[in-house]
Amino acid sequence: MYALDCPTQSYDWGSREGIPSFRGRQSDGQPVAEMWMGTHPLGAAQVVTDDGAVPLTSVSGELPFMLKILAAQQPLSIQAHPNALRAKVGFEEEERQGIAIDAPERVFKDPHPKPEMVYALSAFDTLVGFRPTAEILRVLSPISSPRIQTMTTALRNKPGFNGIVRLLHGLLTDPPSETEVSEIVEQCRDALGKGIDIKRAYATIIEIAEHFPGDVGVVVSLLMNRLTLQAGEAAYLEAGIIHAHLSGMCLEVMVSSDNVLRAGLTSKHVEPAGLVECLEEGMSRVARVTPRQFGFSTDVFSPGSGDFALSVTQSSQAEPAGTALPERGQRIIVCTGGEVALVNEQAESLWLQRGDVAYADEKDGEIRVVGTGEVAQAYQPSAGEASKLTDLVTPWPER
Repeated sequence: MYALDCPTQSYDWGSREGIPSFRGRQSDGQPVAEMWMGTHPLGAAQVVTDDGAVPLTSVSGELPFMLKILAAQQPLSIQAHPNALRAKVGFEEEERQGIAIDAPERVFKDPHPKPEMVYALSAFDTLVGFRPTAEILRVLSPISSPRIQTMTTALRNKPGFNGIVRLLHGLLTDPPSETEVSEIVEQCRDALGKGIDIKRAYATIIEIAEHFPGDVGVVVSLLMNRLTLQAGEAAYLEAGIIHAHLSGMCLEVMVSSDNVLRAGLTSKHVEPAGLVECLEEGMSRVARVTPRQFGFSTDVFSPGSGDFALSVTQSSQAEPAGTALPERGQRIIVCTGGEVALVNEQAESLWLQRGDVAYADEKDGEIRVVGTGEVAQAYQPSAGEASKLTDLVTPWPER
């Protein structure tokens, strides 16, 4: 087992307190958005040794999965992640063009898709997937803006997923002016003041507009489902699902990738045409993940793709010999609460407190958690391991 030093990313949407507090450190007043736990070249962890730090890759090789802590104080960009083929082709093309891997305009940082699973550490709000056609029409109907009326007519003429993607394409290629966006927001505010809201659409647009006034993404939010995960709940997002996290703190486990196509609510490079192309490949799955039980103290969240899984274990003095973790292969383990010891089959131990991270592999065998606390473990699951998934967006027939 190895203790890890994991890098953080200071994006402008990050929380100033969330991750520093999680790691037991003082905030410097700057936003800290993510902590990366893995081997991705843009944010690889280091192994802490008595002689200094060495790259995690020197003992693990390239890990196929990555774990993050995400802390959002304001909305993230409207985005989607590419599937395997699009990621491979896009990466090869940008390599051919000689675009630096850390260049602001670089989209494909690696040749991998990026499905992901979100596990809430606090109440976590996100926009994910499109609302059904009928719901979008209900959301749009009280708004008298000419742009919204045009969108309503277009969706009535072509309902279903493809029709909604066409609406999005129209918004992104011919975005409304800042004045138009402001008028739409004010009409939603008026409706909300009268006690009218539809699945939190108007409350959401007002919330987002406070951070990104005049941005096309403000209007796009009307098309998207709002989901709140309570602490301990999880959702799976296939590659190709449109989403925009809003606020809260979570663990994200994913394929080791940083490929993001953005189309609003950001100061970063946007790639609206690429985002729409991801969506045009068909509706991707987004689902709640119901954990299966491992022993008495562990919930296992495994979406069944075989790419990654997450176990969350609460250990206590009720099991003085320690609580066994699932899996015996390569693992990233983070302490999310309390103070515990990880003990491997060789009786070697490693103490962790909240915010500390470790790497273990086959040589460690079964690991037991001793003490009072909670640990989350990311790993690549064995074949056939799957949790129950409940779709949050049900595909509706095309007409």
